Amino acid sequence: MSIKLKITAVKPYPVWVGIRNQFLLKIETDQGIFGWGESGLSGREKAVAGAIEHYREFLIGQDAMQIGRIWQEMYRSQYFEGGRVLQAAISAIDIALHDIKGKALGVPVYDLLGGRQRHRVPAFASTGDAAGEGAIDRARELMEMGFDAIRFFPIGQDNREVFEPRDSIARTARLLNRARAELGDAVVLGIDYHHRLSVAEAASFCARLDKGVLDFLEEPIRDETPEAYESLRTMTDIPFAIGEEFASKWQFVPYIERGIHQFNRLDVCNVGGLTEAMKVAGWSEAHYVDLMPHNPLGPVCTAATVHMAAAVPNFAWLETRAPEQALGFDNSDFFPVQPRLDGAAYPVSDLPGLGVEVNEDLLARQSFQFWEAPHLRRNDGSVTNW
Repeated sequence: MSIKLKITAVKPYPVWVGIRNQFLLKIETDQGIFGWGESGLSGREKAVAGAIEHYREFLIGQDAMQIGRIWQEMYRSQYFEGGRVLQAAISAIDIALHDIKGKALGVPVYDLLGGRQRHRVPAFASTGDAAGEGAIDRARELMEMGFDAIRFFPIGQDNREVFEPRDSIARTARLLNRARAELGDAVVLGIDYHHRLSVAEAASFCARLDKGVLDFLEEPIRDETPEAYESLRTMTDIPFAIGEEFASKWQFVPYIERGIHQFNRLDVCNVGGLTEAMKVAGWSEAHYVDLMPHNPLGPVCTAATVHMAAAVPNFAWLETRAPEQALGFDNSDFFPVQPRLDGAAYPVSDLPGLGVEVNEDLLARQSFQFWEAPHLRRNDGSVTNW
């Protein structure tokens, strides 16, 4: 006999938790089962809340168990479909519906995605804003914690006002060459340039690296023009990690099918939730592209991503912060039950649904605060990418 759960409430919580706003969403049903979701469009939470208000008008009364059909209705039933704001809203709703369905059936979410293929989800951690020798020392600390995949940031990352690419690439290349020599060949090393370079600057940076220094180069340039990435692809053999800003499977099309990148920085809280993420995962598997999910948010996003990671074969590492680098999003007062690192991996929970508990009373007492990412300029005063 099929189970039907009528959606009775859709409650967004764009509130300040830790050092930034966090966008959580609760969906309630007529049988008392509820689910939590999360949106990843940091800094534009009010836009997502507005989109969810529109979706709420036709979600109330629908069967929460019909996740795929609801996804299609949210995406297709408007002329101006897609985009990062709408997809971030759809993501939060879709994740919450998976949480509900898992709880209703008494199974973890990964069972809804095909079942568990791994018991532990390996993670990579970052060196943070430490520059020069400090970054190498930090990498050693992470290795001592058990991390065998480590991401560096470019020198100049910690400056919240000015970023000059040419000043950064020469110094950062020297740092990475030294890091590989000192840390050894076994550890995976990467760097996130946060789309701050041009094609010429990225090519110049890669040319300054010794052979075999980097295992991945993340987001060196902006993603709007795949042909630009294709051009850069001809200039270096370093694997690319791309996709944290992509808001649908369609944005992944040229990157997967043209062989531009090797790691998908898929974000389940932006791409359209677990429904869309699993489609991208299967497509990636067919082209031998591994998943390396983007995960800078809170425990609900982490839990959803862990379940996806457990259910797919083509998985590399999940982004995480080492315990002492937390942003406050994982505060136990707000999230008494949540994914916890065990060394350098997340054990896969067998609790029903996502396996996350949220202190809604405490959450409801938090308020929204406007927050802006740094607005960077170059030395000549022109605006550049954050």
